[in-house]
Amino acid sequence: MASDETPEEVPPGTVGSGENTCRRCEGTGRVDGKDCPDCGGTGKVTTPIGGA
Repeated sequence: MASDETPEEVPPGTVGSGENTCRRCEGTGRVDGKDCPDCGGTGKVTTPIGGA
């Protein structure tokens, strides 16, 4: 996995998960002038917390 990809993204509301800044766009919501493909332009992703 490249360092700019978001690891183990999970659906919102998943038990043991939390909102984090998207690594690909660094929270801007944009990549190459377009909406970030990882976060859909929000700048945030939901990922597991503490090995959940």
